Amino acid sequence: MATPGQWIAGARPRTLPNAVVPVMVGTGIAIGEGGFVWWRAIVALLVALSLQIGVNYANDYSDGIRGTDDQRVGPMRLVGSRVATPPQVLAAALGSFAVAAVLGLTLVLATQAWWILLVGAAAIAAAWFYTGGKRPYGYRGLGEAAVFLFFGVVPVVGTAFVQTEQLSWAALVASVPVGLLSCSMLVVNNLRDVGTDGQSGKRTLAVVLGAERTRTLYAVCLVVPFVVALAMIPLAWLTVLAVLALPLAIAPVRTVRSGAVGPALIGVLQQTGKLQMAYGLLLSIGLAITL
Repeated sequence: MATPGQWIAGARPRTLPNAVVPVMVGTGIAIGEGGFVWWRAIVALLVALSLQIGVNYANDYSDGIRGTDDQRVGPMRLVGSRVATPPQVLAAALGSFAVAAVLGLTLVLATQAWWILLVGAAAIAAAWFYTGGKRPYGYRGLGEAAVFLFFGVVPVVGTAFVQTEQLSWAALVASVPVGLLSCSMLVVNNLRDVGTDGQSGKRTLAVVLGAERTRTLYAVCLVVPFVVALAMIPLAWLTVLAVLALPLAIAPVRTVRSGAVGPALIGVLQQTGKLQMAYGLLLSIGLAITL
């Protein structure tokens, strides 16, 4: 039986910035546009966190029953390490998705925007079929595209919408750097596991591109958000604040570009999360004040 600490580790807390940052930026836009609704922002955050935890448990379950986690060098995998049974981890994943669905329904009822149900269903389906089902798209190099959409575009635009009840071009533009930073977490995670994934038949984008091109992709995912922040200055001039997070990108990019492999990349995930949080906070402040 897994301990509470092991369940927490299995939820992969270092990936939670993927959930927090998009909601933060979307809320910054809502504040800047004069439509901030505090309780809707909190519910949107809880939905995002539930989805992130759900997809982490779902990946743990699906990879575990396929045996692709047997040689994993990264964070705790509950099924792969045999500390929890597959049905237990599956229940945790489905429970997380259920929480997200119920909370999301409250936002649908509040806004009367029923199309959000379709977006929510697509997000849950994407979370499950990343590594679940007979033909998981995460095994076909499509994981980064899904992360960009569902941990970038959808939550930023969606968070702003459920508060302002208007679709915003500012939210769409701001979702680009947020999505890229979310992708960077997956890129470095897959780079760390490129050897074992290739051996187990899991064709992530890192396996398809190869290690060296994946290292370049990681650097691009970290650099382009700063370019976008500068490009957004005519829209909201204080988005330039996001550039203050640039020093946090130096160490992880240097480590990745130096050829680090396996366990040496575990710390990069934490560094990337810190950069993601700092960038998101600074961008949010800039959007809230000057949009």
